[in-house]
Amino acid sequence: MSDPTENGPAVDRQEEWVRAPLSRFLTPDIEIVDVDPDQLYPIVGVLNRGRGLLYRDPVAGSSTAYRKLNRIGRGVLVYSRLKAFEGAITVTPNDLPESFASQEFPTFTFASDADPDFFRILTTTQKMWDALQGVSKGMGGRRERVKPVDLLNIVMDIPPLPVQKRIVEVIGAVDDQIAALDTESETLEGILEFLRSELPGVDHQPIGDVLFGIDSGKSVQAGGESSAGDEYRILKLSAVQRGWFKPSEAKTLTEGVAFSPSHVVKNGDLLITRANTPERVGFVAVAKSVPVGTFIPDLIWRLRVDESRVSTSYLEHALSSRELRARISSTAGGTSRSMVKINKRGFGLVRVPIPPLPEQDEYVRRCDAVVGGIMAARAERVVCDFFSALGLPDLCGPVADAIVSR
Repeated sequence: MSDPTENGPAVDRQEEWVRAPLSRFLTPDIEIVDVDPDQLYPIVGVLNRGRGLLYRDPVAGSSTAYRKLNRIGRGVLVYSRLKAFEGAITVTPNDLPESFASQEFPTFTFASDADPDFFRILTTTQKMWDALQGVSKGMGGRRERVKPVDLLNIVMDIPPLPVQKRIVEVIGAVDDQIAALDTESETLEGILEFLRSELPGVDHQPIGDVLFGIDSGKSVQAGGESSAGDEYRILKLSAVQRGWFKPSEAKTLTEGVAFSPSHVVKNGDLLITRANTPERVGFVAVAKSVPVGTFIPDLIWRLRVDESRVSTSYLEHALSSRELRARISSTAGGTSRSMVKINKRGFGLVRVPIPPLPEQDEYVRRCDAVVGGIMAARAERVVCDFFSALGLPDLCGPVADAIVSR
């Protein structure tokens, strides 16, 4: 999409898309003010990776070494000459109050066929950041700079104004949907928390009474007789959330440790974090969608459940309730505030309600109904994140045509 070294004229492309230097759409427009010692100046900076403005506390003219400042207007493109190589570029909001920055922050106004909101999206793309890094000049790190003329010489593929506006509209709709899905997920998670806490009203008994045993994983620091080329996929602690399993949270080891078949994680295993921070120790989740050849480390246990007395799904939800979570974490100890551990004896004595299996099934059914809603919202958010992360300036040709025609 960009070529930081190409300085040729714009060329027609893909039904009015143009490949042109940014000078085709931007004009330097810097308003310099003399610093008055008796005035306060609200100061802004630019965050890296296109994340917008950084709002700083106002400074008194009498307390700053700057004799001149740049006035930062509304709806203009601004970047940091010093940090441009980190993607410190954005378009200012239309409701920006009076703001100022040092003269390291040049500003640019837009041509009539350039939509500022579209260019704001453009500043959030990896290709823009790469282009800025490509024209950054200097000797390393903080001494690097991007001069305005070099910024204006960056070549980008830019669609016609109607497509720019439609792209902004689509991105806005996607972002709104992401926000709505986040709200929906938070609401459903609150409902799930409530349902899990509605534990069956029966006598509690030690959890050790309904387990066949607890299997330990293997320390990834332990030595072993692994063969050359052996490779092991080891779960991270973050794979076991509170009632959620994340199979992607794993690391690969190739030497220094040898795992056996007894350490293999299988779908349906009930796992618990035996060591973690005080807030996360004792998280329980059922393993699902486990890639073949995945192993458990010593910081995670497998609970072997007596299914004739209690269902694995029931324990996953019940042990994730606030009441039973507190009981589990109370058995943890250690000398470090950042890492505590539970032991098998203490965990086995944790008392849990064990109702008849039909009552367990009803409890699971209620909880799983909400889990299904949360998973659907999360899946939809993944799709929205994908489209949001595309970098809509990359949407050209048939994709752009489809956007405009909708």
